[in-house]
Amino acid sequence: MGRTKVGDNGTQAFVVRKSRIAGKGAFAVRKIKKGERLVEYAGERITHAVADVRYDDEHIIPHHTFLFTVNRTTVIDAAVDGNDSRFINHACDPNCESVIDHARVYIEAIRRIQPGEELTYDYAYVRDGTETEEEETGKYGCRCGSPLCRGTILAPLSKRELARRAAAARRRHHPPHAHARAGVER
Repeated sequence: MGRTKVGDNGTQAFVVRKSRIAGKGAFAVRKIKKGERLVEYAGERITHAVADVRYDDEHIIPHHTFLFTVNRTTVIDAAVDGNDSRFINHACDPNCESVIDHARVYIEAIRRIQPGEELTYDYAYVRDGTETEEEETGKYGCRCGSPLCRGTILAPLSKRELARRAAAARRRHHPPHAHARAGVER
């Protein structure tokens, strides 16, 4: 069936198996309570510079890493000495969240989760300001399938950036002028 993980109460919390979102995913095998700490995100602790050397964002297509930023100096690379937490997929309307506690990263439930549900959290990849709209939905595209899907695993845009993009879209696709003549079809 899949490998298992243990939650706060000492019983198996999830198994890893094929996911409709991406590759493998983590699926609840029992009811999980809101607030339950499910697993620590484990792996090799490295610097951002080492992560940049290992994973060149410009040439990884599709974009796929098991990196988690802990703070300004530390990144966890779950591809090295990681555990099954690395298979918890992204969703824009997740049922879990990542919590950093004393430089350790945990995945916790943010609502009740039923057996069989896929565990997800919002990756909210940090933006550096150079991402194009095409990269947002291509390279960093989201496949969560939620009605609330924002189309990307990048962090949500600020209200200011959303307003700027909306204004640019209006300029590109402006409606016809109200005073323009309309032809009559005969």
